[in-house]
Amino acid sequence: MPSRAERYVAHLDTLTGSTEPRLQPIPSTHPGLDDVISFVYVDEPEPRYLTGATYGLSLADHTEWHGVKPELWISVRSDDPVWALAIGYLAEQLRGTCPFVYGDTIDFGEPIAPESDMTAFAVSAPAGLDAYQYTLIDIGGAPISVAGCFPVHDTERKYIREHGIDAFWQLDWDLYDVRRPPVV
Repeated sequence: MPSRAERYVAHLDTLTGSTEPRLQPIPSTHPGLDDVISFVYVDEPEPRYLTGATYGLSLADHTEWHGVKPELWISVRSDDPVWALAIGYLAEQLRGTCPFVYGDTIDFGEPIAPESDMTAFAVSAPAGLDAYQYTLIDIGGAPISVAGCFPVHDTERKYIREHGIDAFWQLDWDLYDVRRPPVV
């Protein structure tokens, strides 16, 4: 019988088609928890885009998780794998302390990638997926819900904290563009 991780990878395969990911372990700093794995998909969902996913965040526990545990997803117009590695790093460093619920913002503390001035992430429904693809994924144990991570500027992070994620979504911005100027 396939392991929980193997069943999750099989689910990711249904989301990304035939694209073969590069897997990058992020060493665990949490005793008793395995490494987080970053999945890096180049040219996914189309050429000149990059998609990333994590596995390992859902191995932790958090008081705000009630029967469903998150993994992270990012999809950006870039060919730099650092975007996928950054969400793997966040998953590993913040598991057990950050709930990664919709509306959360996470200050990365520095530019996430050399090509961008963005220094934070906003958490919401993942880009490019339908609800049935990212909610209540049954792979054995607690179901997984995939949370989207969207790179944002610090001024946008502050705006989301003050006005909420829904207000931010109403602004005119390209959610895949990591080189865009701030919208607030």
